[in-house]
Amino acid sequence: MSIEIRVPQLPESVSDASIAAWVVKQGDWVDEEDNLLELETDKVVLEVPAPASGILTEMKVQQGDTVVAGDLLGVIDETASQETPAATEKINKPDNTDNQTPAVAAASPSVRKTLAENELKPSDVQGSGKKGRILKQDVEAHLKTKTSVSAPSGAASPNQENKDFGERTERRVPMTRLRAKIAERLVEAQQTAAILTTFNEVDLTEVSRLRKKYQERFQKVHGIKLGFMSFFIKAATEALKRYPEVNARIEDGDIVYQGFYDIGVAVSTERGLVVPIIRDTDSMGNAQIEKAITDFATRARSGHLELDELTGGTFSITNGGVFGSMLSTPIINPPQSAILGMHTIQQRPVAIDGEVVIRPMMYLALSYDHRLIDGQSAVSFLVKVKELLEDPASLFLEL
Repeated sequence: MSIEIRVPQLPESVSDASIAAWVVKQGDWVDEEDNLLELETDKVVLEVPAPASGILTEMKVQQGDTVVAGDLLGVIDETASQETPAATEKINKPDNTDNQTPAVAAASPSVRKTLAENELKPSDVQGSGKKGRILKQDVEAHLKTKTSVSAPSGAASPNQENKDFGERTERRVPMTRLRAKIAERLVEAQQTAAILTTFNEVDLTEVSRLRKKYQERFQKVHGIKLGFMSFFIKAATEALKRYPEVNARIEDGDIVYQGFYDIGVAVSTERGLVVPIIRDTDSMGNAQIEKAITDFATRARSGHLELDELTGGTFSITNGGVFGSMLSTPIINPPQSAILGMHTIQQRPVAIDGEVVIRPMMYLALSYDHRLIDGQSAVSFLVKVKELLEDPASLFLEL
């Protein structure tokens, strides 16, 4: 009996999806609930499990195809057995299935996509991950050492191309759905909001002292490191309570004041930037926040965030400092009205009580929608964040 594999019901607000990668190949035996392929939406990657055990006899779609809920993806023959020749032989194998071997199936969707885009087979790349798993850096290292460039149909040979242009090569690949969505939202923010940015700097001496003093005990009790981000989230939450317009949004000509605090934390992934939401941060301690950040970051990079974890949010924080950024002007994440930008911590000379001392300093940036937030409120909000971080005791006492 043949069992059809169809696109599952997509999350609300998602109209279609793209085939990110098949993780099995035509002719493979699959067990019920095995992951067959991954669908990429503009927010998350969804896995499609096998509806029954059997042999994958047909693949109706290929990588890059666009599908909607209910579309036919493939067919499984559940009457076959693992001893059936088809389970070990290729059946009408598509041209691109050389890339879909167990070695590459163990890799992340972005690695499989990169392999396909560069017309590489898993056997071409030496995997350095666990059990030989191919990692992103393995593919990048292979591409750097590659001396020839594959020419498109009808073009000059690779050698001729190298001769004509030397190393001045270019490669065209379609934007991922996530990257396209990011581009759309950034342009929307620039065109619809009156974005201004105000700056300040914060002395992180006391926060650094607390982290150093309690780090070992914190890890023993909570099983996770005490980072800087939880302090910034708590400080931002307390400042939002004092300046509710920064936590508000504009909707249909009205100002919607939100009496809850859902903070989005920007996470950089191989597919692009995502902003998972930590909800009700006003009721969370540092340990809960740090665990939520670690969990979101791990699942974001493996493509396993749920759509509702990326939806909503009243305020966002982005940390360009992890990449070495000294100063930037972050763009707000609509329909939110403000975003806080963190930057790299530098030991700098500052004047305190008439003396020059060296302190761990960070520049802060608050981008805000001037249609809703006045300059005084934006500056005062950022000053409050600074004060709370420079005196973290007042932060925990809610002073």
